[in-house]
Amino acid sequence: MSATPTRSPFWPKGLPSAILAPEVPLPHYLKTAAERFPGRPAIVFGGAELSYAQLWQQAQAVAGHLVARCGVQHGDRVLIMSQNCPQYVAAYYGILLAGAVVVPVNAMTTSAELSYYVQSSEAQTIVVAQELLPQALANFAPAGAAGLQHGIVLTYSDALAGVAAEALWPALPPVVTAAAETLSDDRLSAWRSVQAAALPAPALERVAVDDLAVLPYTSGTTGHPKGCMHSHRTMLTSALGAAYWRGFHAESVFMSAAPLFHLLGMQNAMNTPIAVGCTVVMMPRWNAELAGELIERYRVSVWTAPPAMLIDFFTHASTPARDLSSLALLSGGGAAMPEAVNTMITEQHGIAFNEAYGMTESASFLHANPVQRGKKQCLGIPTFGVSSLVVDPATLEEVAPGEVGELVTSGAQIMLGYWRNPEANASSFFERDGKRFFRTGDLVSVDEDGYYFMRDRLKRMINVSGYKVWPAEVESMLYEHPAVREACIIALKDAKAGEQVKALIVLKPELRGQTTAEDIIAWARQRMAVYKAPRQVEFVDELLKSGTGKVMWRELQEQAQQAQDRAQNAMGVD
Repeated sequence: MSATPTRSPFWPKGLPSAILAPEVPLPHYLKTAAERFPGRPAIVFGGAELSYAQLWQQAQAVAGHLVARCGVQHGDRVLIMSQNCPQYVAAYYGILLAGAVVVPVNAMTTSAELSYYVQSSEAQTIVVAQELLPQALANFAPAGAAGLQHGIVLTYSDALAGVAAEALWPALPPVVTAAAETLSDDRLSAWRSVQAAALPAPALERVAVDDLAVLPYTSGTTGHPKGCMHSHRTMLTSALGAAYWRGFHAESVFMSAAPLFHLLGMQNAMNTPIAVGCTVVMMPRWNAELAGELIERYRVSVWTAPPAMLIDFFTHASTPARDLSSLALLSGGGAAMPEAVNTMITEQHGIAFNEAYGMTESASFLHANPVQRGKKQCLGIPTFGVSSLVVDPATLEEVAPGEVGELVTSGAQIMLGYWRNPEANASSFFERDGKRFFRTGDLVSVDEDGYYFMRDRLKRMINVSGYKVWPAEVESMLYEHPAVREACIIALKDAKAGEQVKALIVLKPELRGQTTAEDIIAWARQRMAVYKAPRQVEFVDELLKSGTGKVMWRELQEQAQQAQDRAQNAMGVD
């Protein structure tokens, strides 16, 4: 079996088979953009503009503070926990400039969930948004003990300083316009103070392209989050690959709506546009009506977002009246785009929709449809330098053409491995023909043109609006409820979110009749991110199990989906 499959005959004309990322780290691209386009707006946020020169200055100030005041050393991990804002970008590049490693944390993370990231990464420093400070403070530790020791607290309104009230975007959430609160804890530094001090940053030359750069966490089938080790090289291979594939240039204007703590947003709305020198119009939170206004006002030309967000936008009542003529390219990932919505985007609005495929382990961009010859609900073809095979999950031998098998892939954007997890690395990687292949856990097939299509998941994962939910993690937390004897988490189709989380629960006999489904849902929402918490809870007498005692989750999921379909059909719901 060859590990170098034949390239699709529909490979975009004029594009090379592989690209070679320059031997420079991520901050080099921000520095270069600041030198090439110092006055160009790097980020537009809430009505304020931050130039590339200003963004580079802010990143340098963060780097100087981390080294001089927080004691951050080369290779140390630093957490970022915030919603989208210019400070997030400056902090991200400042951490990298300091020679440290960015650990992005979902802004919906609870203090209990955050504790795992702190312990696993051994981070001692966090950059945190003001409204999320309580979660961070719960994970601070006494001097010398394991836990957080230092924090930089950002306030979104700092980015709006000097903007007249009438110039602010409409519908900004109160958390964005809230004033900075006084900090009385000497372990914390305010963003404004860090910027005012402007301590000298370390030399960029200290950072190498193969240094560890980003450590995003993704959950596994065991339910324990795993850190994905990405170097500057793996991140740039993906970011630059997307730019070349989609024909971006310095005059492109990007929309940033997907969360930056997610690789989809981090790469497609931050690292890629910065590498090219583009302007990014950044939304703090998703708002379909505001998105339309921003596209019109700033002539946005490029937008990558989860399908659920695009569906919400294109089905919103205000969208038909919008001037979307500037939008040249939309792209999505994380879940399949419904064919009807894809058709509406391409045929009714005349906008190219480029469906792609990637994951945290591949730094996002891995497969993509050729922009001029895409197929609907398709993963596309392997992009620059990527070798992908379809194999039997049990034997790892290649299956016959057209048959369903597990997608395994090799490329320069694939992570270095899971952070301090040799067992996961051993089960996720294998060598063939001199190449290192990663097992995606996705079941796919390939058509006669070389295009890949998702068929199922080998791994048990739920996709809620682009967010990954691993049932084992949620089940583990549900078992902490005093009334729960057994729990099984399944996925149900959802018209808006793609999928939703449902819990099948066997109650302890002595507590039956005393606990309601609403009790379980409310309890779960207090202990886990809202997208992980079950939206539905059903009490059952027992869970279907195999002869070996394993819960047959797939059969339970199919039964629940059939019941939902019957109920919707009876009500006349499509």
